[in-house]
Amino acid sequence: MFDLDRWQEIMSALKKNKLRTFFTAFGVFWGVFMLVIMLGSGNGLRNGVTGDFGDFATNSVFMWTRPTSVPYKGLPRSRNYNFKNDDVEALRREIPEIEYLAPRTEGGGSQSGNNVIRGTKSGAFSVMGDYPEWNLIDPVVITTGRFLNHADIKEKRKVAVIGNKVYEVLFKQGEQAIGQYLQIQGIYFQVVGVFKPKNSGINFGGDKEQSIFIPLTTFQRVYNWGDVIGWFAFTSKPGTPASEVEEKAASLLKRRHSVSPDDPQAIGSFNMEKEYNKMKGLFQGINGLIWIVGIGTLMAGVIGISNIMLVIVKERTKEIGIQRAIGAKPWNIISQIITESVFLTTFAGYVGLVIGVGILEGVNYILTSSGSESDMFKNPSIDFNMALTALVILVISGAVAGLIPARKAVSIKPIDALRYE
Repeated sequence: MFDLDRWQEIMSALKKNKLRTFFTAFGVFWGVFMLVIMLGSGNGLRNGVTGDFGDFATNSVFMWTRPTSVPYKGLPRSRNYNFKNDDVEALRREIPEIEYLAPRTEGGGSQSGNNVIRGTKSGAFSVMGDYPEWNLIDPVVITTGRFLNHADIKEKRKVAVIGNKVYEVLFKQGEQAIGQYLQIQGIYFQVVGVFKPKNSGINFGGDKEQSIFIPLTTFQRVYNWGDVIGWFAFTSKPGTPASEVEEKAASLLKRRHSVSPDDPQAIGSFNMEKEYNKMKGLFQGINGLIWIVGIGTLMAGVIGISNIMLVIVKERTKEIGIQRAIGAKPWNIISQIITESVFLTTFAGYVGLVIGVGILEGVNYILTSSGSESDMFKNPSIDFNMALTALVILVISGAVAGLIPARKAVSIKPIDALRYE
């Protein structure tokens, strides 16, 4: 393997026809290069899409009421009903698989007119009545102050946590917001926190940057919602599918509100885990297709190397005959040809790998430094395991590419090889 004479002979053979060697190696180079670029681009697309989730709980379910579609217990179809405060304790008590439970009510929004006032400034914002658990399902970054806590819920405090766009509209740049008061739909609330979203691709109840969080109990009291809850968000405990919790919660809530268990419309829900798994499956399929196309392109180059090695063996038939006549064993001939094939394949593939990774890093640097990084495409790259896998494939492919010509070389009898012209 490390015989200097052998390597000199290999380099000499490759240099005899430089143009042929170049085009032979180019097929492998192009296959590896395209595989790296496609894998990196696929990862960039996946990073962009999954990056929109931020720290959002992907094992979450959201559930709300809709008019019934089946009459039940003497109650008519098309009946409207609402979730209530006591549903919260029922869900916690009867479904232990629930990890975080966050009831929510909401009001306001851009279509409701200016509903928030501070001095001479005003704006139209979404107002959310929430529990602290909401920040465990859809986390935000608290830039100043704090988020809601259970003391706010229990004592029905008139406190508010505002989004960064709310701050920009109602406060001057650099002005202290904590401790200041806002008039929200006619009621004064004290600002206790300012936040900015961790993700931009998922919004429940409107643009989070233009949202205001207040305690749910306070929302119900000051805006006369009684004990009505708009909808629930909850997550499943580790090891429990969200769909299992979703089914149990829907069954329990239907039973508590006299809804037919066979009514498919009365409860609306959105299962984030299902959607996230669909997306993961899509990217796994894309990744598999990339590997198939990339390896197919690589194999085309490897077949080219095998064909060229057959030509080289034919050209060196007399030389091989001399080696056999002076005592060279078949394995010496086979190992020399396989080594030559592996060297050519690995070298060309390594160059393709390095250039491909270099281009991906260059694109990533340009996107990051220019600030033009898209929400749909981030950090195009391949990890070390993928690079290692590509190199292993190259070595194996090079050995296979040289095996057929090598076996053909040793199949020729020394006396016939010496007579070959």
